[in-house]
Parts: sequence; C-alpha cells; structure tokens
Amino acid sequence: MKILVVNCGSSSLKYQLLNMDDESVMAKGLAERIGIEGSRLKHVSAGREEIVIDKDLPDHKAALKLITDILVDAEQGVISDMAEISAVGHRVVHGGERFSGSVRITEEVMKTLEECAELAPLHNPPNIMGIQACKQLMPDVPMGGVFDTAFHHTIPDYAFIYPIPYEFYKKYGIRKYGFHGTSHKFVAQRAAQILGKALEEIKIITCHLGNGASITAVDRGRSVETSMGFTPLEGLAMGTRCGSIDPAIVAFIMEKENMTAEQANDMLNKRSGVLGISGVSSDFRDLETAAGEGNERARLAIDVFAYKVKKFIGSYSAVMNGVDAIVFTAGLGENSASMREKICSGLEYLGAELDMEENKVRGKEKVVSKPQSKVKIIVIPTNEELMIARETKNIIG
Repeated sequence: MKILVVNCGSSSLKYQLLNMDDESVMAKGLAERIGIEGSRLKHVSAGREEIVIDKDLPDHKAALKLITDILVDAEQGVISDMAEISAVGHRVVHGGERFSGSVRITEEVMKTLEECAELAPLHNPPNIMGIQACKQLMPDVPMGGVFDTAFHHTIPDYAFIYPIPYEFYKKYGIRKYGFHGTSHKFVAQRAAQILGKALEEIKIITCHLGNGASITAVDRGRSVETSMGFTPLEGLAMGTRCGSIDPAIVAFIMEKENMTAEQANDMLNKRSGVLGISGVSSDFRDLETAAGEGNERARLAIDVFAYKVKKFIGSYSAVMNGVDAIVFTAGLGENSASMREKICSGLEYLGAELDMEENKVRGKEKVVSKPQSKVKIIVIPTNEELMIARETKNIIG
C-alpha cells in the first residue's frame, strides 16, 4: 500500500510518498513560494540526489501536478502509474470540537473544515486548498484528514475551558484545543516502545521544541493537558510568539502604541517570543552564538525559554501524579544538547537525571538519562508524515 502525505502551507507544500508495507520513504520534497515569483520544487527520490526544479507555480494545484509528474517520471519517478497510490493523507491543523480522530474526507467533512477555518485562519485554508487540488487531480483516490488537534480531544473539560463567560464557549467554541498532536502522539508511542512498556501503562511528558513549541502530558496514552490553547499562541515563549502572558498587557500596549487589533495580533505572533526579547533572531542557533559572544539579551531569551519549559514539565508531573519519561523532539529538542541540559537542570527532584555524555547527540533516537534515573529522558526525532500515513492507512483500510 502506497500513501502520499500532503502538508500544505499558504505558499508551500511538503510531501512524502511512503510504502506502508515497510513504512519506507519512496520520495519526498517541498514546493516553495507557491503563487510568488521564484517558485520551485525540491525533490528527492530514495537512493538519488536531490533535484531542484525552478518553475512558475501559480497555485497548489499546479504544485501538485508537478509533484505527480515527477513521481511517475521516467528518470526520477518511483512509481509507474498514479494508480499505484492507494490513498492521500492530508495534515489539517484544526478540527475544532467535531473531529476527535482522523477521518475519511467526504463532502460533509469538507463543509465542516470550512467552518473550522475561522479558528485557524492562517493554516486551515491552505490545508483545504491542498485537499481540493488533490481531489481534482486524483478524483478516484480516497483521502484522509489527520488533525493536529485530534490527539488532544481527551483533555478533560476542567482543563480545556477558559475562565471567561461560558457563553463565549457555547457561541464561538472558545476553549483550549492544543496543537502538534500528530507529533506528540508519534513520539509518545515510540517512547513506550523504547522503554519496552505498553503505552497504556506509563506517563510521558512530550516536549515538541522548535520555532513553534508545545508540551503535552500523555497519561497512559491519552493527552490530558497541553500548553498551546485556543490558538498556537498560548503556552511557551517561542521563536516569534509570546506564549502565555497577562492578557491586560495586550490592551495596555494597544492603548499606549495606538495599535489596532490586527497590529497587536501581528506583534504577539511575529515579533515577540525569543526574537522580541533578544532583538537578534528567532533561531536558537543564532541566539547561542550571540550569547557566547556576550549578548545579554540573547542569553536572557534562552534562559526564559528553558525556564518556561521546565515550569511546564513540573506542572504536568503534578497533573499526572508522576512521570515515567520526558521526551525531547522537533528541531530544537532533537538537536540542542545545551538546551536539554539547561531544561533538565533542577529536575533531579522528579527523579530525572541527565547523563552529560549520553546527551551529546543531535537528531538521533537515544536515551540520554543516567542508568539509575527513575524518570527516563529520551531524544526522539519526530515523524509526523509517517504518523499521518499510518492514520490514513487505518481509516482507508
């Protein structure tokens, strides 16, 4: 069974073609600058060098047409005919309260996705465009929708409700939804396998740390708390997002700076976080370099981020009445030994003891805690595309 995984952004399209017999990646790539001058496709087939095709891509349908042409190309192709593709799995950021799991995409599902678009105006519309483009190019191929929010549907009501007038929850669906669910689910399952235990027997705190970052408490396989909320803005200080702050700050700044709601939203999402603190960059590699050169604001931004992560880990241990494993994943979590060290310093009271030598690892799956550590600390590279393919396989059959 071969499944094409599609992840559409507003001007990009990431994809992978996987052979689900052995879960191997047959081909993958990225279409960039869709609808913008200078668009191109980066593509790599298994066992071959990456190729770059510079071509005008006015919309997502044009990008997908180029991708499907490459997949069956005489030289670069990995399949002889598009009929070999059994299903397409789509990443969809927001499923609202309607979708508690992955679904086969139907006309009714599409209508509901349109209704959810106002909850994720930056993400859901391009996700929908990708589905529509695939349906036009591959009308007879079944498609699955895999939602970032679905894994967090098990969060109890007292954890997802906000202490604002209840009518706003009923009228507008304002509640905590959580994001990065596909990643949190994948690494939690993998952590259980590494530990040789059933997922239903253990408590895991998963730390998805990148430019966008979130933490989830996974209690016996179920998400019971997560740091992102109604939008991906809540929770940790991130690359450019402020995370959780006193909400009165927003009104105060808007009044002082004469900002519109749109300008304030832009500030909180694109000019805050570690970029806002440091004034240097949203990239932690740049921050570490600057801090090493004596930049105090860069050092402060790093410390703020690590402190927030540590605080969430401690609170989520309380939520679950203990923890068996802490998992680090995503770009920063997988690759920054210094950030993992900074976060784990002071967690010894939980029984989490980092092994400094074992922690010298980048982008590889490894247990980095000391042998006697009661709480295991594990680095696990995330694989959202594989998780989407698995979910699609399950729902398509």
